[in-house]
This record gives sequence, structure tokens and C-alpha cells, in this order.
Amino acid sequence: MFIQQLETFRTNVPLTKPFKTALRTVYEAEAVIVKLMCDNGITGWGEAPPTHVITGDSLESMEYVIQHIMKPLFMNQNLLNYEPLLQQLHKAIIRNSSAKAAVDMAIYDCLAQHSKLPLYQYLGGARSELETDYTVSVNSPKEMGEDALFYLEQGFNVLKIKVGKDTINTDIERIREIRDRVGSKVKIRLDANQGWTAKDAIRGIRKMEDLGLDIELVEQPVIAHDIVGLKQVTDQVDTPIMADESIFTTEQAIQVLKTRSADLINIKLMKAGGIFQAEKINSIAEAFGVECMVGSMIETRLGITAAAHFAASKQNITRFDFDAPLMLAKDIVIGGILYNGSNITFPKDYGLGITDVKVQGGVSVE
Repeated sequence: MFIQQLETFRTNVPLTKPFKTALRTVYEAEAVIVKLMCDNGITGWGEAPPTHVITGDSLESMEYVIQHIMKPLFMNQNLLNYEPLLQQLHKAIIRNSSAKAAVDMAIYDCLAQHSKLPLYQYLGGARSELETDYTVSVNSPKEMGEDALFYLEQGFNVLKIKVGKDTINTDIERIREIRDRVGSKVKIRLDANQGWTAKDAIRGIRKMEDLGLDIELVEQPVIAHDIVGLKQVTDQVDTPIMADESIFTTEQAIQVLKTRSADLINIKLMKAGGIFQAEKINSIAEAFGVECMVGSMIETRLGITAAAHFAASKQNITRFDFDAPLMLAKDIVIGGILYNGSNITFPKDYGLGITDVKVQGGVSVE
């Protein structure tokens, strides 16, 4: 199975409502789409969104890296010898994790199709369906309460609440409002997106514990490089703390886990550089007895399908954050995972099960 062609396309899909975090506000889902074609007729798909404030990747940089650095490495190579190919992918250029992820997922899509298996079974097959949370953007307490109640009525039992944009006291007001609206049965997890200091995080989380707000976990309370502060928060509160932006690489995962600086890890293909490295991070976490969540950026159903297949393949991955396609004004992906409220299922199609991406007005590069 030899690689014959690699194409990239740009796509842009509006969101139904602005997505707001402590780091940014997003109005549309932009992405570079990868189409990888083999000599046996198999086609693999990948996606990479530009997330400047997290990965540093832009549309232009991803296109350049894929077309001028990665593509020359892969042309006419035997995809069945994928270990050295994926090693080359990660050594060819430092960082640029989203560009790597798009090519990586297209490779795995082809490999699973060749093996006549859905990708989640090719990777391990731990489960065949998932329950995703739904994210409540950071806004006024009243608006966030209304949004949380709406998502509950749409069938979502786990809510991921964005905080960290204003003062810790305002964040506490937000969570009190949401808990009052949705009641005690809904699972609430917080994501500060690096928006707090360690001291504020400790004070705020303790206050929420005292108020009985029943927070499942708090994700990335402090700035990504502050591992000392992350450990301080983890050590001084009862609520589990999850590392997200602090962990892109296996080396960072080892640092956080060896120092017991977090209780949980959020793996994202766009941070790890794809499935090849994400598997390693999950294995390291499992060796330390630490469970993982798989999350995503603002992606179409293409990128989320790849992330969901990876998440479904491993027993150590116990939490799932795959709501991004539900935020889009239209669906441009044919095939892939299926949503029924918060429930995600996998068709029996091989690989990712994606047959096409409807790129309207996109830019194609061959």
C-alpha cells in the first residue's frame, strides 16, 4: 500500500453561537483538511484546526509544513511500514503538532481500512460507544445558567463549564447559578484554560467544595508551564485536577506524573501530534495509575471522529469531550461517528468511515 498523493484543503464553518474561553472567542471552525491517497484505492482523511493560543498553528503554517516538509517524506512510501514513517513525521520538524496530527490520522485511517476494521477496533476496541459532555462558554452567570439548562434538556448529563476569564469570585457565582439551574444529578466539570493563579485556584476550589457544588474535576487551573503551581493546587484541594495545556509531549507527561502534579490528563490529538504519540501518553499515564480524558479543539466531525475512535480504543480513557461538531451551523462531513444527544456510536465502516468532506469555497493544494 504505497502513498500516491497527498492533498490539502481549507474549510470554514460558522458556529451557531460564539465559543468563549479564558483564552479566546471563536466564531467559526477553520481547518486544513488532508486527503491521503494510496495505490490500492484507499483514501485516508485528516483535519487540523488553527489554534494559535494553544498549539501556535495557523492555516498557512500547517499547509506549508504538510505540503513542503511532510509530503516529500511520504510520497511513494509503503504505508504498511508505518512505524518508521510516523517516527519521521515527528522528527521532521519540531512542534507543529496540529499539522502532524492531520497527516497521522489520515495514515491510521488508511491502515484500518486496509485491515478491514473500524479504527477503534484496529487500535484496541475497548468500547463501541461513548458519552460526550457539552461545553458551556464563559459568559455572565445568568446566561451560563440558561445555557446549561438548555443543554441538559437536549440530553447532556455531563457539562464542562468554562471559567477563568474574570475573578475567582465571579467564577464561583457562575457555578452556583448553574448548579441551581440543573440540580444535583448533572455532572459538572470545570475548565479554567490557565486562567487562575495557584492561590486563586486553591481558594476558589476550596470555596466551591465548602458550598457543596460537587465539582467532578478542574481542568488546567494555572498557566501551562507552571508545573509547581499545578502541583500546589493538586495537593491542597480534594477535587481532582486535570492537566491539559501542560502536556503536549511524552516528556511533559512524565514530568507531571512523576511529580504527582495532576490527578488526570486530557489528551488531544492536536497537542500530541496525532494518534501515534497520543497512544504513548495514555500508556505512560496508565503505568502511573492515572486515567485520561480525550478532548478536542473546535473541529468538524472529521477530526472528532478520529479522536473518538482513539478514545474508544483504550480502557484507560474514561472521559470524553467531543461536542464541537454539535456547535457548528452545518455538517460538511459524509460518514464518521453518529450523535444521538450525548451518545456517540461508530458505524461498522472500515477506518474512520468517512467518504468525503464537502469543501465549499475552500482552497485546494496538491
